[in-house]
Amino acid sequence: MNAFVSLLRRNRNYRNTWIGQIVSECGDHFNNIAVFSLAVATTRSGLVVSGVMLARAIPAIMVGPLAGVVLDRFDRKRIMIASDLVRAVVAMAFILTLGRHDTWLLYLLSALLMGASPFFTSGRAAILPAIATEEELHTANSLTQTTQWTTLTIGTFLGGTSVMQFGYKWAFFGNSISFLVSAFCISRLFLPGRGFRPPRRSLTEAQVVRPWHEYVEGLRYMRSVPLILGLAMVNVGWATGGGAAQILFSVFGEIVFNRGPAGLGEVWSCAGVGLLCGGALAYAIGRRLSFKDYKRSVAICYVVHGGSYILFSQMRSFPLALVFIALSRAGVGFSSVMNMSQLLRCVPNEFRGRVFATLETTTWSVMLLSMTAAGIASEHWDPRTIGAVAGALSSTTAIFWGWAHFTGRLPEPAYTGIEPEEIEIHGEPTV
Repeated sequence: MNAFVSLLRRNRNYRNTWIGQIVSECGDHFNNIAVFSLAVATTRSGLVVSGVMLARAIPAIMVGPLAGVVLDRFDRKRIMIASDLVRAVVAMAFILTLGRHDTWLLYLLSALLMGASPFFTSGRAAILPAIATEEELHTANSLTQTTQWTTLTIGTFLGGTSVMQFGYKWAFFGNSISFLVSAFCISRLFLPGRGFRPPRRSLTEAQVVRPWHEYVEGLRYMRSVPLILGLAMVNVGWATGGGAAQILFSVFGEIVFNRGPAGLGEVWSCAGVGLLCGGALAYAIGRRLSFKDYKRSVAICYVVHGGSYILFSQMRSFPLALVFIALSRAGVGFSSVMNMSQLLRCVPNEFRGRVFATLETTTWSVMLLSMTAAGIASEHWDPRTIGAVAGALSSTTAIFWGWAHFTGRLPEPAYTGIEPEEIEIHGEPTV
């Protein structure tokens, strides 16, 4: 905790990014609870929840490659501010969905909201090594992710209770204001020299009009580094069941346990508690793990994640279900912090936008298929059965990762993500 406080006190750039993250993500979770609760309350159908999730996933998949190229070509700070301003307008427009019996506007606004998101989320990951020293990077990554899960815990709980007390309108209004606060915080970031514009060679006329070639260049780089390729496959394995899990959270909270918006908020908030605990453990022991131990820990985490989700889906007791969803997400939290720490240290600045956008796009692509399957299945099968299948699929990640580790296909990469001209170096990195 002292390391977190010290980082926030002495690093102005990171402090502004962190404040913007808190406000923006709390608003996001108010929006998520309101939208999913509104969809289920209006239709009582898991298929509609699936439709909303698909409306969010498809734009993220389509825009992701473009976001990666743009972030590696132009000023990342300005792109992130523009993303916040667009999302503020779209978030306010959700108020127009109230009082309607159709759902097409929920789909449209969800699509627009997520279409602007990759420019911000991938941009935030891309600038982190530039605003944190090598000594601070593990702490900054851990705090960023644990903050994300803290806002999930608090935002979903408050979102569920506030929707029941004050209605949907205030959730949508608060989400819009949060994006404006985030844009203000990002506008206060400053780096000397080239600022937040990534280093790159001069663009030719052909490259300006053919950004796809730049994206393919990023894919070639990812394929050339076994660890990055392996982490992309981890995202695929998790998302096969993770997409279904996102839909089932709403179904279990609203329908299976019949707890309404408050129940939905409790499921999401306990998931956030688990993520927070897993992230805190990763921060505490992450620096002391060797690269080999890191790889072993990832395999264990995904076994715990999938197995606990299966147990969550079978529980008849709501409190016990909350315990197992927290344990399941703790496995994800630990592996997420450790995996991101590796990526931040090994991906060069000129590729960060494309690498993080590609990983996000890959995850959303597989989640789309998983969500589609779960939405269709929810019309024919019991949610508990679908949940068991989703947990089993997510655990397949451990099989792939363990095989790659024991067959020597995941060698330790060169750590080139920190650039001496960007920050002051305080010593050699530890693994």
